[in-house]
Amino acid sequence: MDDRLIDELVSRAQAEGLQLTGEGGLLQQLTKRLLESALEGEITDHLGYDKHDPAGQNSGNSRNGTRAKTVLTDVGPVEIAVPRDREGSFQPKIVKKRLSGIDEMVISLAAKGLTTGEVKAHLAEVYGADVSRQTISTITDKILDSMAEWQNRPLDAVYPVDFIDAIHVKIRDGAVANRPIYVALAVTIDGRRDILGLWAGDGGEGAKHWMHILTEIKNRGVNNALMLVCDGLKGLPDAVETVWPKTIVQTCVVHLARNSFRYAARQDWDKIAKLLKPVYTAATEEAALDRFAEFADAWGKKYPAIVRLWENAWEEFTPFLRFDTEIRRIVCTTNAIESVNARIRRAVKARDHFPNEQAALKCVYMAIMSLDPTGKGQARWTMRWKTALNAFDITFDGRLSAARQQPSTTRVTPLV
Repeated sequence: MDDRLIDELVSRAQAEGLQLTGEGGLLQQLTKRLLESALEGEITDHLGYDKHDPAGQNSGNSRNGTRAKTVLTDVGPVEIAVPRDREGSFQPKIVKKRLSGIDEMVISLAAKGLTTGEVKAHLAEVYGADVSRQTISTITDKILDSMAEWQNRPLDAVYPVDFIDAIHVKIRDGAVANRPIYVALAVTIDGRRDILGLWAGDGGEGAKHWMHILTEIKNRGVNNALMLVCDGLKGLPDAVETVWPKTIVQTCVVHLARNSFRYAARQDWDKIAKLLKPVYTAATEEAALDRFAEFADAWGKKYPAIVRLWENAWEEFTPFLRFDTEIRRIVCTTNAIESVNARIRRAVKARDHFPNEQAALKCVYMAIMSLDPTGKGQARWTMRWKTALNAFDITFDGRLSAARQQPSTTRVTPLV
């Protein structure tokens, strides 16, 4: 290299108060320029023509802007603009082979529940890289655009079952308070698991609140949901009837039984469970009503709150009793979404609270996008639902068969 050119660069940097090393220093800026110049050369070789060259017109492939990527270098993390082509066939060599991209690494670690401080410590310990908390936050903020796109993507026209549940996180909005984040998970007509969206609530669970969420889902293409399973969310059945009149709302039976124990002494749990089981395993609604009357006679005086709990939930409890065993086993519980919630809770547990609603949603989004990076879980899910979907098709008069003739629009791509 030309020594005079180097001397001139160093002198200019010193005159402008620019540090040689460190974040934003001369070496980082030079590294950025050199890498981006090399990448521009690579995409020129890949496409076969220079930038703005008329030879590229109607060539079948062309430049398509850039994407930001943070790479680890000997002078620290450097954010560069990586060129893209319209076909998506350009694979950079210098960045892929010589440098380690940390964007995916940071997002993966954050999705597993690590805080920015823990991610910083991990990168320093394993890679000897001093990455600031601000850089880590900036990297995770890059997913906000993809999160917005995902939240507004078109959905399938029909889903056999939708599950809706909520987790609670601490958000600082003036004062730290528990706020619900609602998760809607659906099973597709092919038996795949598809998370439809995330919504941060303000604590209200009335019909108006649920109308807003369900109408958004409908506006994204969902014209029909055969069943919707929830944990007794207030106001949800009324909203479902308005948005999807033919949809059957089913209360999670497992949660209903568990909630019963909240009103009973520990020494009575086994006896109560023994008398409640014939209620939710009855062959018909009439038989369930008879078994419940027996339960009320035995425990109504001591635990009237349990009797009221079941009476208030009876209309949403009984629908699954009309169906065969395959459908009953699937819709009597929200276990399908509980496993997702367990992963979300693991991610948010490390944080005492979130500074705002967007930060909480970002954390939850990263957690669900990293649920099944290999696809093996999706395959097991599909096999588990195959028999139940056949039963659904028969029970609901072929509505699923008709839907299968329409193309499915939803695909969820994991972040990591």
